Amino acid sequence: MLKSLKDHTSKLAGSLKKVPIKRVKSDEYLVGLDIGTEYVKALIGKVSKTQPGHIEIIGVGKTHQGLKDMQAGAISDIAAVVENCDKALSQAEDMAGVSARTAVLGIAGELVKGTTKTIKVTRSNPKEAIDIAEMEKIIHLVQQRTESKAKSELAWELGGKNVDVRLVNSALVSIEIDGYVVSNPIGFQGRDVVVSLYTAFAPLIHIGALEKTALELDLDLLAVAAEPFAVARAVIGNNSNSSISAILMDIGGGTTDIAVVNDGGVQGTKMFGIGGRAFTRGIEKNLGIDFDQAEELKLELSGNRIDAHKRPSVEQALEKTSETWVSGVELALDEFDQLDHLPNRLYLCGGGSSLEMLIDKLEQSNWYKSLPFTKRPIVNHIRPDQVVGIEDKTNKVNDHTFITAMGLLRVGLDTTHSNSANTSFRDRIDRMLSI
Repeated sequence: MLKSLKDHTSKLAGSLKKVPIKRVKSDEYLVGLDIGTEYVKALIGKVSKTQPGHIEIIGVGKTHQGLKDMQAGAISDIAAVVENCDKALSQAEDMAGVSARTAVLGIAGELVKGTTKTIKVTRSNPKEAIDIAEMEKIIHLVQQRTESKAKSELAWELGGKNVDVRLVNSALVSIEIDGYVVSNPIGFQGRDVVVSLYTAFAPLIHIGALEKTALELDLDLLAVAAEPFAVARAVIGNNSNSSISAILMDIGGGTTDIAVVNDGGVQGTKMFGIGGRAFTRGIEKNLGIDFDQAEELKLELSGNRIDAHKRPSVEQALEKTSETWVSGVELALDEFDQLDHLPNRLYLCGGGSSLEMLIDKLEQSNWYKSLPFTKRPIVNHIRPDQVVGIEDKTNKVNDHTFITAMGLLRVGLDTTHSNSANTSFRDRIDRMLSI
């Protein structure tokens, strides 16, 4: 009897402390769910009704992933990842006091292909004004050609194996009519239309795993976004006339994702399979300790909390992996051969970029000499306050590790905005064929 009364009292006290969570309308709130190799990060944002293209972060959650839950940025254990996501979402919901269901999920990994393709179309009747239907046909043609290229690249990488892919993101880079750059071709006359379009494709199996995860979490999946594209959207923001040029690097637990932005347009995205865990493995192997101890030493080094006598041996253990990583960056950027020169500003985000050694490598070594840089690149972290149109009301989003999740919120804003009547031509084309 006494035990029963205590149990009842305990439950009552718990219920009194817990803030009630209400389910909210899909157009009022968005969830950005960054399912990384090392951590799941969940952000709940409240869409501004008075400032179009703005959102306030009101809930934050973060949960550590198990070693076997993800593989090189892709889900390998759906049940475990669902459980981790549920924990992160619960934290964010408790903080926000709302249960938001409309979500944008990120996708990463070496098999996600993002590129900008330029196609020239010669019109049979140059005196006829261009309309939206004609532009849609041109965009579809670019998409089809890019999808074919993505499939062939994946088949080559997988030893000839055929892989089904699906479009995850599409963004207009530029349009020219008879050699003149236009922001909106509707109503123009001309013979030659040249369209440059960024598209990202991912293997269907990876997208299916994300869709299953969203289903298990009872989320309404608004979009799946290639994570380097999401980071680019975070930096470009809601200014369709942005002229920013930069190289963006998201160094996660399993991969390094790179996006090149030129004059406000995403030129392409590349990913390679070296992230934070590779550095931990380097310490583990070279110092002969277990993974958890190696991870702790890496975090101590990243946070500048490591004992002075341990620092030299840990840095030496990381040297080979860091050199391999820099070579990966060089090889990835070498593929952007459509640009006359690469932007000389490098912006880093993700937990792996906390490792100061990587910043030093980029700033001090001559890795950039063989690439078309006009001068030595300047390296900085992306700060949350640099993300345009997204304001943190929780004071919890305070460093570069949440930039990708913020970018996913931005993709969510783009997607919902593109469905409105007041959207611009560029916005409509950018989201025309995205999920």
